[in-house]
Amino acid sequence: MRILKSRAVRAVTAALAVGMIATGCASERGKDGDKGGAKDTFVFAGAGDPGSLDPALASDGETFRVTRQAFEALLEHESGGSELVGGLAEKWSSDPAGKVWTFNLRKGVKFHDGEPFNAAAVCANYDHWFNWTGTYQSSAVSYYWQSIMGGFAKNEDKEAPKPNYKSCTAKDENTAVIEVHEASANLPGGFSLQALAIHSPKAIKEYEKQAASGTGDAITYPKYSQEAGTVAGTGPYKIVKWNKGNKEVTLERFDDYWGEKAKVKNLVFRTIATEEGRRQALQAGDIDGYDLVSPADVKTLEKEGFEVPTRDVFNIFYLGMTQEKNPALKKPEVRQAIAHAIDRENIVKTQLPEGGKVATQFMPDTVAGWSDKVKQYPHDTNKAKQLLAGAGESKLKIEFCYPTEVTRPYMPAPQDIFEQMKADLEKAGITVTPKPMKWAPDYLDATETGACALHMLGWTGDFNDGYNFIGTWFAGYDKQWGFKEPAVFDAVTGASKVTDPAQRVAAYKAANEKIMEYLPGLPISSSPPAIAFGKNVNPPKVSPLTQENFAEVSFK
Repeated sequence: MRILKSRAVRAVTAALAVGMIATGCASERGKDGDKGGAKDTFVFAGAGDPGSLDPALASDGETFRVTRQAFEALLEHESGGSELVGGLAEKWSSDPAGKVWTFNLRKGVKFHDGEPFNAAAVCANYDHWFNWTGTYQSSAVSYYWQSIMGGFAKNEDKEAPKPNYKSCTAKDENTAVIEVHEASANLPGGFSLQALAIHSPKAIKEYEKQAASGTGDAITYPKYSQEAGTVAGTGPYKIVKWNKGNKEVTLERFDDYWGEKAKVKNLVFRTIATEEGRRQALQAGDIDGYDLVSPADVKTLEKEGFEVPTRDVFNIFYLGMTQEKNPALKKPEVRQAIAHAIDRENIVKTQLPEGGKVATQFMPDTVAGWSDKVKQYPHDTNKAKQLLAGAGESKLKIEFCYPTEVTRPYMPAPQDIFEQMKADLEKAGITVTPKPMKWAPDYLDATETGACALHMLGWTGDFNDGYNFIGTWFAGYDKQWGFKEPAVFDAVTGASKVTDPAQRVAAYKAANEKIMEYLPGLPISSSPPAIAFGKNVNPPKVSPLTQENFAEVSFK
């Protein structure tokens, strides 16, 4: 979203965007029509640009939506669901201690560059990530590796976590064994992540000739990750072009794919930043589908004959507070005041689709471990003022970052939500300095490195375990939050090590209660995001994890 404009200006902007989209698609539509045959290009609109063509360097859904079509991990999730199933590994198992994981790999799989997939390729990937150095060790670049596997062969940053990855061994051509130092609730789910999807060893050798550079929110990603031609996975599509000027990535069906071939030859992902622009482009026939449908548009589109399936709730939206960026946030009373100042009910009522809920903790109530005993912070402007006065912060000034050119499943209209929060905070006497930032990579990098005092972010679960939510943020020191509270860290990490399922759920509940007592940030809401498809489209199964497989798409 852009800086707040009047409704009329936004409508003009959207109309202009649709006009440009129609022009850009004319040759594709003509090409299909001239053939007199079936349409062979499916165009899908997202709300933001991908940050990288190498998913290992990413942590955002817009990137993963693209790369998921080209790269596969050892494990995947069932189509349209959250149950783990075989990916590049047909079967998997662990020893009783949860430290040795054995993968029986699929045979006859090829990478897009013609190289064979085998156990040696699996180990080449894991050892490549483990041996990252320099800027690659920044949490903004290697976020998921650090979340799942810890640090590196040689940690260069004192804040990097202790490495949990131990080794990968090719037991034979079709058997890979990955060992970790300690059992983790992140496994086996972590083996399904796009950030740990498997690349061609030949491509990895090219990757290693380049390096990321920069620090904080000024990181330069390696050239290979910013243009097509080098990256190579095993998925049903291969990436053939990234036209940044037209904000679109083009993929082509991989005819040597080991599984069921993609039904449509060409797949194009295009960025259309505004909700109005995406909707009007679909209605005009310039795109074939788009994500993050505005709640107000769902019934309209359905009446017009479009398919608008809704995903199940599996996300959390929150207001982040970075204590090291603004010392006032180190005071519990200030964090509590901010929590009481925000009218979350109003945000849910005005900004979210039907089925949206106010969040009381950092996981949705659809995940085992959600607690009904957490401390509550109801909207109360007067109480917020009293807490600020008691903390000596009646004239608090604070910078508030928010993202532009993006819509997320948990955050349908970032700027509108920001404006509501800003107004709520100002009613409590807090002076807010807005800081809009482009979503990828600027905003993501800035929030990951703790450059924003207040910020809006969220999380759609990667796999179905409570630790994938609270462990994402609170298992140890994280620059995004900038606090060190052993009681919180111990509660979360302790829960992750409990092996009995029932006891682990109880431990997650206790951890949620500890987190909300400390209040590092404010959970805002959970919502069921909708996705739309053209009248002539047979859509893929929609995923609560937003992991749609576009190889399932076909035209009627």
